[in-house]
Amino acid sequence: MILNSVKLPHFARAAESITEVFDSPKTVVIAMSQHAGAPCEPLVKIGDFVKCGQLIGDSEAFVSAPIHASVTGKVVAEKEITFLNGRTSKALVIETEGEQSVFEDISPPVISSREDFIKAIRNSGLVGLGGAGFPTHVKLNYDRTKTTIDTLVVNGAECEPYITSDYREFIESSDEIINGIKLVMKYLEIPKAVIGIEKDKPKAIAAMREKLENEVNISVRALKTRYPQGAEKVLVYQVTGRVITEGELPMSAGCLVINSSSVSFISNYIKTGMPLFWRRLTLDGDIVDSPKNIVVPVGTTLREILNFASVKDIPEKVIFGGPMMGNAVYDLDMPITKTNNAVLVFGKQKEIKSTACIRCGKCTYVCSMNLTPTALEHAYDARDAEELKKLRVNTCMSCGACSFICPAKRNIAEKNLLAKQFLLTADKK
Repeated sequence: MILNSVKLPHFARAAESITEVFDSPKTVVIAMSQHAGAPCEPLVKIGDFVKCGQLIGDSEAFVSAPIHASVTGKVVAEKEITFLNGRTSKALVIETEGEQSVFEDISPPVISSREDFIKAIRNSGLVGLGGAGFPTHVKLNYDRTKTTIDTLVVNGAECEPYITSDYREFIESSDEIINGIKLVMKYLEIPKAVIGIEKDKPKAIAAMREKLENEVNISVRALKTRYPQGAEKVLVYQVTGRVITEGELPMSAGCLVINSSSVSFISNYIKTGMPLFWRRLTLDGDIVDSPKNIVVPVGTTLREILNFASVKDIPEKVIFGGPMMGNAVYDLDMPITKTNNAVLVFGKQKEIKSTACIRCGKCTYVCSMNLTPTALEHAYDARDAEELKKLRVNTCMSCGACSFICPAKRNIAEKNLLAKQFLLTADKK
């Protein structure tokens, strides 16, 4: 298997900025769906007073994750919000009041078995902090009679430009990352772990190797600085040499993949019982004077974050996430969710015009899934469902490398997204 990739400029200006805490938004908007799977239903109503860490939303569905209050204050409204992907969700609006105090019932979980551990992770509200937002307890609750996991792969690649939130986790919370890894290995009986970190983060690699000097079963793999190194299938291949085929998950190759910030959170939660209601973000962009990493309560609106930032011009484009796979924000009142890891703020944008494909083949060369993006584009334009299946469109991870490299500036990655949606609709018919 040949894994292609692309070299990106990283612009990691916030890499050495110690994380700051922004813990006093005036209002938070907490969505009841911040994860893959079923949304939660509100457990509190307008007029109720809530505290940090209090359970305010839950669901009986297996694929779901509970929602907790991120501030102390009063619930003043319930409304519907529309996410950047078009999905809608109920949301609770909470106005902060006075001292930000922690809910009285919070305490460290008591764990003596695998089942206790998985239950605790569910109660914590943890979802994948790498961006996908899949409920972590579901990932951990695999059937051991059918699936054998021999390697825990910790994703610390962080290969998108600008984003440095996971890097700061390595620098500021290396002990928590290691302890979280050991907890997962212990309760899931996984014999070894490998941490993948790109070579452009030498301080993180050195810090982790120093801490793990006497550990036999946990190692650090320095990865080439190429994009999309952090994609699950790519990462598993790079650290183990195992191939994950179309339609399969890393578990089919004996691997469990967890983001570095996720394992760090697991360690902190088992110690304190404090659920997931905050998020570390990288705040950067060409009109941000002082790039920084900040911790904000979940539900903090973009408007309040921009007020906290030092922005030297009127933003024309704001992105949640990285420039390759992130989404442009259309509303400054859009709230931060558990899956956000960056806010990128840009000024005046150059108009980019696409031209006809020149058949250079660069998009095929950089596709890490060995797809042929131009053929996929033609198949989608013809609305040819069978051809799209034959060309394996669902293998596309939407990394954006094809659009990035295209000299004709064609929106190839966006076409693939539309093609996958078209194929899903066609299959239902």
